[in-house]
Amino acid sequence: MQDNLHVTVAAIAVNEDRFLMVHESIQGKSVYNQPAGHLEENESLPEAVVRECLEETAWLVKPAYITGIYQWTHPVNQQTFLRVCYFVEQYEKHDRPLDKEIIAAVWFTRDELVQEQANLRSPLVLRCIDDYLAGRRYPLDLITHLT
Repeated sequence: MQDNLHVTVAAIAVNEDRFLMVHESIQGKSVYNQPAGHLEENESLPEAVVRECLEETAWLVKPAYITGIYQWTHPVNQQTFLRVCYFVEQYEKHDRPLDKEIIAAVWFTRDELVQEQANLRSPLVLRCIDDYLAGRRYPLDLITHLT
């Protein structure tokens, strides 16, 4: 495996026509992203997306299906990301602090995100939303976690 390969998860949560996003500060830059993050040791991908949503938005979620699997290489630092994006159902809001780099959890329409395109963390943000809107749905058992 490459030294620069990062396995990440992201969540698509929808309320009417709005998508749950995080406004975060990354290396001094204010950006928008889905609730997302790196897979941790001894964690399954669905467990990672549940943890990341809770840490970044205070929503406890349940993965319903996979909307896509993406490979992207950052054009500046050449780090490669393998992202698994899940559609999640949010069912319980917790009163807890968010991760330190999170400014706020916010809800945006797709059109509002297009207006913020220069401030999106990566091109994966809109692509994941567009794949969800296009009806891409893959069963959770597409990925098998062996222990």
